[in-house]
Amino acid sequence: MGENVEVGVYPLDKAKELANEQELDLVEISPKAKPPVCKIIDYKKFLYEQKKREKSLKSKATKVTIKEIRFGPQTDEHDYEFKKKHALKFLQEGAKLKAFVFFKGRSIIFKEQGQILLLKLAQELEEYGKVEQLPKLEGKRMIMFIAPKKVK
Repeated sequence: MGENVEVGVYPLDKAKELANEQELDLVEISPKAKPPVCKIIDYKKFLYEQKKREKSLKSKATKVTIKEIRFGPQTDEHDYEFKKKHALKFLQEGAKLKAFVFFKGRSIIFKEQGQILLLKLAQELEEYGKVEQLPKLEGKRMIMFIAPKKVK
């Protein structure tokens, strides 16, 4: 029932009277129970502690960061290796990777090259991350997502 009140079944009037005596609020905890469960508490304090609890749970939740790496359809080997090294670092830090090939102007005719490039990247980063979404063309971009593998 609350502090300084014996636990038991009370009529509504008696429960309200007990709450008024202590200058606290009568709060319904479980309305579907037979009889409904109520508690005599300071309602504002209850709300404050509930917010505090939710905030601490929210702060403990893991935040997923997404790092992007952009390629051109004709990215040469040196640039590819340089960007792959960055991708590897991002995955090791626990960030998701969004790798995409950006097609400018008429370079859209090299769709296959872009797809080959992304699949090659996925294959080389296989031991560090798993492909969440295979290369997919969206407008002028071919996008692929790689999620980091959990470290044991």
